[in-house]
Amino acid sequence: MEFRTIEELCGELETKRKTACAGGGDAAVAKQKAKGKGTARERIAGLLDAGSFVEIDEFVTHRCNNFDMAEKKILGDGVVTGWGTIDGRKVFIYSQDFTVLGGSLGEKHADKICKVIDMAMQTGCPIIGILDSGGARIQEAIDALNGYGKIFKRNVQASGVIPQISIIMGPNAGGAVYSPALTDFIFMVEKTGIMHITGPEVIRAVTGELVTSEELGGAETQNNITGNAHFIAKDEAECFAQVRKVLSYLPCNNLDDAPDKNTADPIARADIKLREIVPVNPNKSYDVHEVLKLVLDDGEFTEVQAGFAKNILTGYGHIDGRSVGIIANNPDCISGCLDVDASDKASRFIRHCDAFNLPIITFVDVPGYLPGVDQEHKGIIRKGAKLLYAYSEATVPLITVIMRKAYGGAYLAMSSKSLGADVVLAWPQAEIAVMGADGAANIVFRKEIEESDDPTKTRYAKIDEYREAFANPYRAAERGFVDRVIMPEETRHVIAQALAGIDSKRVTAPAKKHGVIPH
Repeated sequence: MEFRTIEELCGELETKRKTACAGGGDAAVAKQKAKGKGTARERIAGLLDAGSFVEIDEFVTHRCNNFDMAEKKILGDGVVTGWGTIDGRKVFIYSQDFTVLGGSLGEKHADKICKVIDMAMQTGCPIIGILDSGGARIQEAIDALNGYGKIFKRNVQASGVIPQISIIMGPNAGGAVYSPALTDFIFMVEKTGIMHITGPEVIRAVTGELVTSEELGGAETQNNITGNAHFIAKDEAECFAQVRKVLSYLPCNNLDDAPDKNTADPIARADIKLREIVPVNPNKSYDVHEVLKLVLDDGEFTEVQAGFAKNILTGYGHIDGRSVGIIANNPDCISGCLDVDASDKASRFIRHCDAFNLPIITFVDVPGYLPGVDQEHKGIIRKGAKLLYAYSEATVPLITVIMRKAYGGAYLAMSSKSLGADVVLAWPQAEIAVMGADGAANIVFRKEIEESDDPTKTRYAKIDEYREAFANPYRAAERGFVDRVIMPEETRHVIAQALAGIDSKRVTAPAKKHGVIPH
């Protein structure tokens, strides 16, 4: 018997590695790059720390023989999997390769993805998926569908245990969209990232509607209209920077702590400009971004879903180097009213922060729920209840800053003491009441106003009387619903004090399988 030399065997391995790295071949790679898209391995290299990627299952191939598939076996089967590091912290990753059978998902392709998700769960590390696929591999039929099902199951099992990130850098259609929808965040690249259930051709055939893929499920549509996606980038490099930024705020898993950030920003910094940004007049608008810039470390706020439901902000920041989640009404958009989209957006982010042990700081300036037939018919009752549920369910430290208006049920919904806020702070101009002074005076003093010789003068006098008596933070402070009334410029320091005071908070919830959140 003759044995092959070690040089021959190593040469064979080297050839196989080169073949696997070639993906679908030079022509397919050139076509990919002509669309402004990187290859699967280039994308991994662009996201992870240089030289940190370790690939597994490099030589996996499908086992389908239908429709001449036996002649179309390519090493790796259209997805690159493994692990590496981001800022020195380990992550697991998979990247679909559109140059191989259009990145379509078959049995072994799915198995590779399932394996890295399992490994991420077992080691307590984030999982990142780079998606660029034509969908289910039709030739593999039920095996392909079963592959998606196995991925969905793992997404749900991993939810709230490890951060799950989906990056849409190509088409993602049909059942394939449900995996990213089950993850924590979806990042999309303009012009190349697409998500939709049914494509333009099917819609035209069934409904007669004419629409392009970009209009139907492009990055702008999914970020600004549907709210399905959370971040939008102009190119792949910017997208990778966004992913790295978001992960810098998060722990590796639900039992870990988020990394602290070094900062030279003095925690006792008191910026008097905060007195000027928020008008005392409750009818004047302002941009709450300006408040956050002056309160958070180094003026840095990383916004989540910036283009959707702009009447409420969600995102991350740091206080004294500690990672925190931020919820803030924005009076610059529909006066900061709560509506169905704002309630959906905020409640999901609250549950995300709670799952990963990030304290939640809520900045309140809310006149109420947005009135109207449209809102009622879209389900503001159940959507508003969803926000109530999320805050009430949360066990992380909850700090609330009432900057100005806090009226009615919206006051309660925005992390009030009643729902379990640990520390509630209020600025001197805060108005905490059932409704604004104008409306309240019209109801409470209606008879006196109507019977007055000068109804207009009497009405203004009664508005002032009501505001003096009720529309201030002191009545709530008397009842213990506000813990401290503070100067606006003290906000940063007092939040830090509150975080230090309640950082060891522990809550024991009633024994149950899980609650039933309003949908």
